Amino acid sequence: MKCMIGGGNVKVLGRAVYSLSRIGDELYLEPTEDGLSLRAINSSRSAFASFLFAPLFFQRYEAGGPLPSAELFRCKVHMKSFLGVFRSLPSLEKTVEKCLILLKPQLSRLVVQLHCKYGVTKTHNLTFQECERLQAVFDTRQCASSLRAPAQVLAEAVVHFPLTLAEVTLRVDPGGKISLRNYVEDEAEPSKTMVTELWLAKEEFEAVAAAPDSNITFCLREFRGLLSFAEASNLPLSIYYDAPGRPVVFTLEDTVLEVNLVLATLADPESGSQHPRGNGASHVPAPSDDFADDLESYMIAMETSAYEESSRGPPTPPGPLRTPQPPASDPDDEEEEEEEEGGAVPGTPPHKKFRSLFFGSVLTPGGPNLAPAQEVLAEDSDGEY
Repeated sequence: MKCMIGGGNVKVLGRAVYSLSRIGDELYLEPTEDGLSLRAINSSRSAFASFLFAPLFFQRYEAGGPLPSAELFRCKVHMKSFLGVFRSLPSLEKTVEKCLILLKPQLSRLVVQLHCKYGVTKTHNLTFQECERLQAVFDTRQCASSLRAPAQVLAEAVVHFPLTLAEVTLRVDPGGKISLRNYVEDEAEPSKTMVTELWLAKEEFEAVAAAPDSNITFCLREFRGLLSFAEASNLPLSIYYDAPGRPVVFTLEDTVLEVNLVLATLADPESGSQHPRGNGASHVPAPSDDFADDLESYMIAMETSAYEESSRGPPTPPGPLRTPQPPASDPDDEEEEEEEEGGAVPGTPPHKKFRSLFFGSVLTPGGPNLAPAQEVLAEDSDGEY
C-alpha cells in the first residue's frame, strides 16, 4: 500500500486519528479499492468507529497487491505510536507539504514520512501486527428514528456538560422538541444530584424523523471525539437510533470521506430483557441472569476467536452455580436472610444494562464475570493440632 496526502489534507487525517484515539488503543488500517479505512474499537466492544478516505482524498493512492484479485494486506498498530506522528495539528498545516504512507509487509513496518518545508523529511517506522477484517454490522435504514443537524449546534449544546460526565440522554418529546440531559441514576439522591438539560427546537435541525417520546442513553466521551471532527470539518451529523438498548449510529458523509460511529445504548429497565429486532442482526432469546453474555454478532470481529452459537442456551458449567440449600431451615433465619438481601448497601452503583452492539448481549455488573459458588466439602477447624 502506498498513498500520498497533500498538505491541506494531512491535518484532516490527523483529526481523524485523534477522534479514533478516544475509542480504542489500537488503530486498524485496511487499504481497499474504495479507499483507505481507519478503524478502532474499545476494549468492552461497545464502541466502534471507522473513517473511510476515498482515493480522491489522496494525491496518489495504491491499495497494493500484485494482482487485482489478490487479497489486500490488513494490519493494526498501537494508537499512541501513530498518534505521535501527528503530535501538533496546528503546525502540520503550516510546515508539512505532503505525507507519504507506505505499508511494507515483508519488513513488518508501516512507514510514515512527513515532507516539510526547506527540504526537511521526518520518517516514522512503526511496527504492526497482521489482523483480520474488523467491521460492524448495522443498517441505518432499519432504524426507527433519525436526526440530522449541523455539528456546531450539537457542539454548542454538549459544551455545557462537564468533561467528567459519562452518559447523556437524547430525548424527543411528543411536541417535536429535542433535549439533551445528563443521565441520572435511579438510586441517586435528588438533593445531591445536579441535573443539566438543554432543549433544542426542531427548526435547528436539518431533518427530524424521530418517533414521539423516544429516548436513548449513550456514552458522551466517544461522541465528543466525533463531534469535534465534524465541527472542524464543517460537516452535518446524522443520528440513527431505535429503541433503548439498540445501537445508535452517528454518520458523516462527504465526497471524499465517510465516517461511522456505533455506540451501545443503555437498556430500558422497564422493557426487561426483551429487545426489538433491528440493524440486520439476527435475534437471540434473552439470556438468563447467570449467563447474561450470550454471543450474537452485531459486530463481526474476526480478529477474535470464533464463537459457536447454540439455540439450546449456554453450556453447562463444570461446577454448581449455587450452593445447595439444606432441606430444612429455621424460619427466623430465612427472615434474616431476606432482610439482608432486600437491604441496599449505600453507594452501590445502580444495575445498569448496556446492550452490546457487537455480540447482542446484555452486560450486567457481575453477570458474565460472576464466579460460581462452590459447595464447602470440609469446614475450617477451630484450631490447629
